[in-house]
Amino acid sequence: MIPAAFEWHSETVWDVLPTLLEQFLKVTLVVTVLSTLIAAVLGLVIAVVMRISPRPVAGTVKWIANFIRMTPIVVQLLFAYYTFLSLDALTIGVIVFGIHYSTYMSEVYRAGIDAVPKGQWEATTALSMSTRRTWTAVVIPQALRATIPALGNYAVSMFKDTPFLLVIGVVELVNAGLIYGGNTYRYIEPLTLVGVIFLLASYPTSLLIGRLEKRLAFNT
Repeated sequence: MIPAAFEWHSETVWDVLPTLLEQFLKVTLVVTVLSTLIAAVLGLVIAVVMRISPRPVAGTVKWIANFIRMTPIVVQLLFAYYTFLSLDALTIGVIVFGIHYSTYMSEVYRAGIDAVPKGQWEATTALSMSTRRTWTAVVIPQALRATIPALGNYAVSMFKDTPFLLVIGVVELVNAGLIYGGNTYRYIEPLTLVGVIFLLASYPTSLLIGRLEKRLAFNT
């Protein structure tokens, strides 16, 4: 006989599902999208700065990026939350996730930039192209072509890390499930639904990234 605590209640599923979907769309998805945009742009800036700046500047930027990358994101969330009291928790979450993952994406960009053939750099010099033109018309487009799949994988990883937002009181998908369980003493259904929603959102994205990676490799 199955213990009562482990019985599956369909009515609980339909009761909690709207709340979970609402928090997924209003918080989890929003944080993932906005933080990914911040990380993608800031990561590229970091990679370019480390490439073109004088050694002291590049070294300082690299040290800061390494420090952020090697510090647990939970610690960064708590530090920012108790330091910037004028900002709401959701805004802090978006900024912290964006900055944290920008340090990972910067390494992806760096690898993509290093992968640009030496002949391309020499060609821009031979054509007397300006530094700005070289980067915007030659280097960055080729680097992006090689790095988009890896950047997508980091976006998926960020999506799966959003439950850490609960440490600063943001009611995202997982936290909503826990709150419902605490109020009703039914944890099996909400947490199972949380896992299903994460799977339904991340797995197709991973498949698309894999197909994109194969397509870019084929067209290279």
